[in-house]
Amino acid sequence: MSAISPELQEKEAALQAGLRLAGRVLVAFSGGVDSSYLAYAARQTLGDGALAVTAVSASYPDSHRKIAEKVVGDFDIPHRFVATHEMDREDYRANPPDRCYFCKNELFEVLGRLRDAEGFAAVAYGVNTDDLGDFRPGHRAADEHKVLSPFLDAKLGKEEIRSLSRAAGLPTADLPSSACLASRLPYGIRVTPERLKQVEEGEERLRALGFRQFRLRHHGMQARVEIDPTELSRALDPAMARRIVAAIKPLGFRFVSLDLEGYRSGALNEVLDAGKPS
Repeated sequence: MSAISPELQEKEAALQAGLRLAGRVLVAFSGGVDSSYLAYAARQTLGDGALAVTAVSASYPDSHRKIAEKVVGDFDIPHRFVATHEMDREDYRANPPDRCYFCKNELFEVLGRLRDAEGFAAVAYGVNTDDLGDFRPGHRAADEHKVLSPFLDAKLGKEEIRSLSRAAGLPTADLPSSACLASRLPYGIRVTPERLKQVEEGEERLRALGFRQFRLRHHGMQARVEIDPTELSRALDPAMARRIVAAIKPLGFRFVSLDLEGYRSGALNEVLDAGKPS
């Protein structure tokens, strides 16, 4: 367990106070850094008045499911899996720039029905202050469904959530940033179960090669691999480059490229920024 600063202790207390005020809460729980700590904090604060709920669909990686199961098992967090059906929505499959809105709208509709059926007072999710600097249409869906954002209310950012997670002993404290598999498809490329499976399997193979932070961006017949800049020199080694191609190309790609800028969050939003007036 690691110590946290007095300032962070105050924010933690504010988070707990907000959760107590909310009453019985469903937590949208993916098994990532933010939602894991929110589920943990809700359990510690509300006891059986908290329920972590994980949405399962084609866009949810199996590796995330395994982490989610470990967190709730190790920390005795009440938990449930539910199915979401964003793939049934044409607005989602078409993959417009606001695709995340349609995905989150489906999620919060499902969680809202569960909240009402089980007698909970609210749904909460793990958006934090660092998320406000990027294009995230899913927040609009959260606002429309009156989903709580306890981290924003407590003014908590990503690194602070990591610190609190370390202090709690959560295994997710130092996990790389993650997102749903559909976020690897550039806008306009249709979201299909087959493409999502290609991405998931490709990223598992990159993980098996020893890389920690990366993305496999699906550009139709081309797989564009983003590797964190701290690991990029290893990926550029000719022998490793050949191993990456050998791992990814058999998944159905004609070309495998390595992005020389490396991994950066929200890279596919760069095309949106390019269209803005300077």
